Amino acid sequence: MEDSRRHFIRTTGAAALAGSMLGIPAVAGAQGGPGGFVLAVELEIVPSELENFRAAIKENGQAAVREEPGCRQFNIASQKDDPTRILLFEVYDNAEAFAAHQATPHFKKYAAATASMVKSRKRIEMIPIALYAKARG
Repeated sequence: MEDSRRHFIRTTGAAALAGSMLGIPAVAGAQGGPGGFVLAVELEIVPSELENFRAAIKENGQAAVREEPGCRQFNIASQKDDPTRILLFEVYDNAEAFAAHQATPHFKKYAAATASMVKSRKRIEMIPIALYAKARG
């Protein structure tokens, strides 16, 4: 298995684990399957902006889960050996819910604030097979 694919599988698993550690329950999508729209975003952050970026993405993620009915999960994880590499793992009811997310004031604030903080971005639309999480109890 090539290194980048192994890295992706490892980081995607970390994001899913982060969701379960936060007590985010498994989701069912509009068609009865797990999630309707799943997005992974691999980011590389300017090192001197890392703390500012972390604050901005946490604020955006918290607002998305709290305020958007179609946002089911918003997970944020950093690579263990390189904290400037961030993985977002987002689950929405459908593509329309994701589009609605991008139209929110909190997303627009995040996008404007972090535009110069992101060195690279790779967006990967996923098809969910199964999404598991356990609430803290």
